[in-house]
Amino acid sequence: MVMRHALLILLLALMPGVAAAQSYDDVVDAELRPGWRLPNGDHMAALHLRLAPGWKTYWRSPGDAGIPPQFDWSGARNMAAIGIYWPAPHVFWQEGMRSVGYKDEVILPLKIRPKQAGQDARLGGVIDIGICKDVCLPHRLRVTAVLPADHKKPDPVIAAAMADVPFGATDAGVTAVSCRISPRSDGLGLSVAISMPRGTGHEETVIEAADPNLWIADPKTSWSGGKLVAETRVTHMSGKTFALDRSSLRITILGGRMPVEMTGCTG
Repeated sequence: MVMRHALLILLLALMPGVAAAQSYDDVVDAELRPGWRLPNGDHMAALHLRLAPGWKTYWRSPGDAGIPPQFDWSGARNMAAIGIYWPAPHVFWQEGMRSVGYKDEVILPLKIRPKQAGQDARLGGVIDIGICKDVCLPHRLRVTAVLPADHKKPDPVIAAAMADVPFGATDAGVTAVSCRISPRSDGLGLSVAISMPRGTGHEETVIEAADPNLWIADPKTSWSGGKLVAETRVTHMSGKTFALDRSSLRITILGGRMPVEMTGCTG
């Protein structure tokens, strides 16, 4: 999957519609919201992206037609760890191809664990994203902000974004998730059956593997026998045989009554 998306980025950059001399800096505006320090010493901040009308950017798993975002936080100071929370994205269809992402604006909450509690932290880095309208192209952003240790008041914008993060399986009424694996000439077939209350009939699923060398195709999703069923195929970028760890599969349901995210399935 890494090689696939790297090739996609190169091809997009060479597309005739993407002129090297043309600037797209006015398409997306990025800032870090400094947020607030939590009682346990962690710090909540956020990456805030604003997109020009008609433009979109991509989710962590962008689909076959998208470009995955990449984060380099090497410019940070007093940071031991950072976690990204992803609000529920939209599913876009264009010319029969699916992509998953955001339009207009998106706030990605960030939870930072400072190395030295009680002191300010500095968050800085380089972010590579894909942006798309009539053309799609990779775009690089540079952001930096000081995260004051004495900021205790929550930022309502970040709090609202946290409320848009997908629900867990229990909250969505999921009672069982099973996976059936079958051999194929081009990898493995994967069928996921989710026992849950029936939704809208417009559900889309995204299935992610913990192994970055595995590519999981955009699933075909439907209701069957009272279960939401997602059928797809899994291949290894090396083309060799591989084992699939069911317990690490991350499954996200979009387009239903509520966004849902769960990890793992039984055989």
